[in-house]
Amino acid sequence: MKLRFLYRAFKARYRDQIAEFSCIRHTIRPTDTLCDIGANKGSYVYWLSRWAPKGHVVAFEPQTRLASYLKQACDKLGLQNVTVEAKAVSACAGTLTLHVPGTGNSPGASLNRTISSRETCHSYPVPVVSLDEYFTPSVQIGLLKIDVEGAELSVFKGAERILKQQSPLLIFECENRHLDSGSVTDVFHYLQSLGYDGQFVHRTKLLPLSGFDAAVHQKQSGPRFWDSKDYCNNFVFKKTAESRFEEVTASPRL
Repeated sequence: MKLRFLYRAFKARYRDQIAEFSCIRHTIRPTDTLCDIGANKGSYVYWLSRWAPKGHVVAFEPQTRLASYLKQACDKLGLQNVTVEAKAVSACAGTLTLHVPGTGNSPGASLNRTISSRETCHSYPVPVVSLDEYFTPSVQIGLLKIDVEGAELSVFKGAERILKQQSPLLIFECENRHLDSGSVTDVFHYLQSLGYDGQFVHRTKLLPLSGFDAAVHQKQSGPRFWDSKDYCNNFVFKKTAESRFEEVTASPRL
């Protein structure tokens, strides 16, 4: 278990999400509380725990088997500043239906009906929290990393107080193909209304959001179009009033 967990963490940082990790490493503070929303198998959790040694990492993963796996892995690695919550995150606390493609644990699990309409899913109710209700105003949130397969806007709306008052760094996946309605620009406009400025990840670089075109960068043509090298679904947003982005290349520091 430990080796597989570490393998995923190192592969994510040094191959699959180079730009995202570099931005996180240069932005967060050692005392911050960091949120991994849609933690899945924890490829971010290990690094967040290391980079906030005096802070706290909260990993939200509503698939109970994956949440149990994360807890065990963190225990075995001695990641004592990590809390794993077997819950989903949305605009309001309560209970919602999670749609999980296939028959096992899946990175494609979503609260959005779009998933279940195009794939064979098993669906079941899961507890849901909003970040504004989960965290007290005194908790300093430094990062929201979000991978929720189309439910991004609901997560942000449930964290409006945090976004307005604490200005955490936002690292999130967002794709038109996962949305029940609207488009990715609805998410961008909401964040911009709160003072955020964005960039999108193209391979190992962060590029200005003004250059993003869903018709080009999320073109849905051909088999497994989402695996194209030029398909872009990861975004980095930071408050405009804060320090400007620096171009991030494939040279993250330890």
